[in-house]
Amino acid sequence: MYDLKQLRVLHEVAKRGSFSAAADALDYTQSAVSKQIAALERETGAVLVERAVRPVRLTDAGGVLLSHAQAALSHLSAAEQELAAIAGLRAGSLRLGTFASAGATLVVPAISAFHARHPDVKLSLIEADPRESISLIRAGELDLAVVHDYPALSAPVDEHLEQTHLLEDRFELVLPNDHPLTRKRSVTLAALAGERWLFPRITGGVSSTYDRLMRGACAVAGFEPQILFEINDCQAAQGFVAADMGIAVLPHLALYPLNPNVVVRKLNDAPSRSVLAIRLAGSTPTPAAQTALQLLQQAAHHASP
Repeated sequence: MYDLKQLRVLHEVAKRGSFSAAADALDYTQSAVSKQIAALERETGAVLVERAVRPVRLTDAGGVLLSHAQAALSHLSAAEQELAAIAGLRAGSLRLGTFASAGATLVVPAISAFHARHPDVKLSLIEADPRESISLIRAGELDLAVVHDYPALSAPVDEHLEQTHLLEDRFELVLPNDHPLTRKRSVTLAALAGERWLFPRITGGVSSTYDRLMRGACAVAGFEPQILFEINDCQAAQGFVAADMGIAVLPHLALYPLNPNVVVRKLNDAPSRSVLAIRLAGSTPTPAAQTALQLLQQAAHHASP
């Protein structure tokens, strides 16, 4: 493999017709140019430059090598420009995953700000539950993902992931407008013992994380929740609450847009979930991923309840 520095010297000698002119163009000494050409000739085993003529010119062997060198130098220049564009966020890509309720209040502000500042970066976004996002991060199919975690369930930290805490998303009580508890500024779980609840649907015979968390919290408060409907869509849940079909306890991020016919009250002893940004541990984040993380942190600051 020939040295790119030597090939650049050969190119300048051919272009300018003398070792001294090539030295000036490259900010080398004339002696350094002579040594580079001599080293290249030793490596190729051929005379590359006819030195006895003025201006100097390349031999046939030098011309053949130069033609290939120019292609290599052109490709290298293009690579340098593309790398500089990626580093300067004038090119590249960002692949992001998020869970549904983080979208409107957290991900949309961050990614819209990113796109406004760096419109030439190709964006892709998928909505996925945290388990799927983690799998995609570990498979190298996402650069960054926003996930939620429940500290109360003591889930082990995945050593393959680097986690950045964005915010704590507290659970809040959603009531019909005319419910008696709306007169209180805050409510305890025990006060909800006689209520009909809207819970997320259990799939595949396995309890959801929310289901386990809330059933555990209700058990600590001394009751088993009476579940009227199992429904996963938070907006539909608010609709049923507005229709006085029951009450719901939802994460703060999942409340928006808020149904005008419901009232939200603080739930004193409710659990919360951590919202995290994750990426593959041990890898160097791309400039796009690093910038997106900073914007997510800013959006989280404004969205924190």
